[in-house]
Amino acid sequence: MKYFQCGRYRFELEGEKYRPLVMGILNVTPDSFSDGGKFLSLSSALTRAEEMIAEGVDIIDIGAESSRPGSDPVSLQEELDRVMPVVEALKDCGKPLSVDTYKPEVMSAALGESADMINDISGFRSEASLEAVIGHSCGLCVMHMQGEPKTMQDNPHYGNVTEEVVAFLHKQVLKMTNAGIGANRICVDPGFGFGKTLEDNLVLLKNMSFIQKSLELPVLAGLSRKSVVAALTGKPVEKRLAGNLAIALAAVERGAAIVRVHEVGETVDALKVWLATR
Repeated sequence: MKYFQCGRYRFELEGEKYRPLVMGILNVTPDSFSDGGKFLSLSSALTRAEEMIAEGVDIIDIGAESSRPGSDPVSLQEELDRVMPVVEALKDCGKPLSVDTYKPEVMSAALGESADMINDISGFRSEASLEAVIGHSCGLCVMHMQGEPKTMQDNPHYGNVTEEVVAFLHKQVLKMTNAGIGANRICVDPGFGFGKTLEDNLVLLKNMSFIQKSLELPVLAGLSRKSVVAALTGKPVEKRLAGNLAIALAAVERGAAIVRVHEVGETVDALKVWLATR
């Protein structure tokens, strides 16, 4: 039986009990593109986490540094000050906690407080990041990004975006498994919106089944409220719910095992209906 080991939790990837997982986004940042500042205080972050749990979230993804296009990095201490109180307060909430970071020191600190997953937008390219996660059972999300958040959308360019994304992810996964990390701890993210044009994003979405079969690993799709939804609908961020649900369903229809979303309850309901009609 194939499964995804996510720290203290194990998710089946096949069989009667399999269903796509909903990862809820909890941004404890002042400047994230759609919800910056809303959950910056500990009390507001915990309230939102409790709401997501009631709505049926499977994994809570905590991010303390915005990775929107054009964003500046934050210092190590500032990221720790934002993320660690939330991890400490939620570690016994009954749901896996993912921490969205590329800093090895934040990874180590979060794993020391029982975080179950590390979601690295840089794809664990640094040796220090690998060293931080090797001795744990945490789930690991390896993402593709062309460039860095500050400049990634200036002029992204690919010869064949699907082949290049798959090649990068394959290289990183091989590096990780060669270092002794079990493949059942790894999922991959094509990196929608991270150094990608609208056309690139759509090509990757259409080819998600190919990506999954090429790598033989669960695929995480992070499309919620992103520019691809804005471009297709022409709607501002607060009016993209219908587009967000449609693109999440398109992702799972094409093989995504995890969808990373802002609107947890609505996505959970949409997936229930989708599953019942398959």
